[in-house]
Amino acid sequence: MGSQGDVVAAEDVLLFVNAAITATGQREFHSDGERQRLSLDFLHEYMLVNYRDLYAATLALGINHHNTALIARRLLETAADAGSAERRRAEGRLIGRALRALPPQRVYRLFAALRAAGVNNRRTRAIVRDWLAARPDLAFDAVKYRGQLRAAARHAHLRLDGDGELGAFLFAPHDRRTFATPLFETWRRAHYDRSQVFELPYTVAEGLAARHGMDRAAFLAGIEPRMTRLEKLRLRETTGDRDQATLAGASLTRVAGYALSLPLAERSARRGELTDALRAAAARTAGRRAGAWGRTVAVLDDSYSAHGSGEKRRRPLAVALAAHFLLEALAGDGYTGLWTSGRTDSLLSRPLGPTPLGERILDALELAPERLLIVSDGWDNAPVGLAAEVLRVWSARFDPAGRVEIVHLNPVYDADDFAVRALAPSVPTVGVRDAEDLPALVELARFAHGRTELAALRAHLAARVADFIGEDA
Repeated sequence: MGSQGDVVAAEDVLLFVNAAITATGQREFHSDGERQRLSLDFLHEYMLVNYRDLYAATLALGINHHNTALIARRLLETAADAGSAERRRAEGRLIGRALRALPPQRVYRLFAALRAAGVNNRRTRAIVRDWLAARPDLAFDAVKYRGQLRAAARHAHLRLDGDGELGAFLFAPHDRRTFATPLFETWRRAHYDRSQVFELPYTVAEGLAARHGMDRAAFLAGIEPRMTRLEKLRLRETTGDRDQATLAGASLTRVAGYALSLPLAERSARRGELTDALRAAAARTAGRRAGAWGRTVAVLDDSYSAHGSGEKRRRPLAVALAAHFLLEALAGDGYTGLWTSGRTDSLLSRPLGPTPLGERILDALELAPERLLIVSDGWDNAPVGLAAEVLRVWSARFDPAGRVEIVHLNPVYDADDFAVRALAPSVPTVGVRDAEDLPALVELARFAHGRTELAALRAHLAARVADFIGEDA
């Protein structure tokens, strides 16, 4: 066992990691967005000041996009405090790798925030330069994110091309009578030729279609071949249109969210299609681990609080549904899923009623699993505290050696406690944003018992950072 200071440091890091996985600064069922942002800002500042190297290393732990951008920004804003040249290089590599994994619109927003804050040190300029150099198609970015790319290039003092056409498009596109770059020329013509609108990226075409006064339905039908899979899926969620191809290749949690956005009658009518899409996404996520887990039981929370909030509608329930199908892929016939409502038809799950976690945990333990996973926001209220008592007695009286691995996965950040809400001291709780991260989070949970040695956690982080950087190399 390490010193008390090391244990506190390890607990602080795990507290932050859980927050960085789950919290997005948006309203949750039990807390508003402002409290979320204030709570999260405090944690970021605390980690940056006290554990800067570990703060940077969390970029390799699958934290969500919102916190990835916040960490990158804070590290770049305080580059002078990084210490040795080796530390600065390590941070730079982590930031560069993390930004390449973010959606481009988030990175452009980060660059805009750095510009507004007057952050223009050499490392920041190098990060901007290298990220833009790695973009697969800057012409596409110039059309879709023209203002953001122009601002980033100006802020980092970059010359983006030799012949001047990209620069001309960014800074004075209407001064050219013609462009040799096909996409630039299409954009120029689309301002006066309606037919050219359908050759542009969806988000760009949408604005020009409105300018031309095009019928919305006709525009969507014509632009569909140019839409990305994610754009199509988001559109299906709002319109309810059927399109099996839209689900092919989508992430597991997103497919689950799409399924839950449909009325119960439509889910039932499309049962085969939706179930196949969920199982295909789960199989892709499980990969070589498929069927490798032993007897596994999951307690899945579909109580009313799983509804989430207006900004994150049904997000907790989507994570639980996606986890259900992933665990089915990981454990095969050795898997059993128990919903808190007692419902047996997972595809028809809906957020309703109280949260009888204690009763379901008792049901789960009676099945003698090797591993018990609890996917819940932790608000045990039917009756209050029963889950904690069941877990305490189980740990103290029936399984003091910990033969059954029990992990609580919580998809909701509790702003008041600066953490994800735990069920019992004897059970590790980790935050979860996407069900795809579940296997890695179960591994991380072994550090979350309150007895963690900092050296062991540092070794784990170092291994994850090496893998993270190695993927980029």
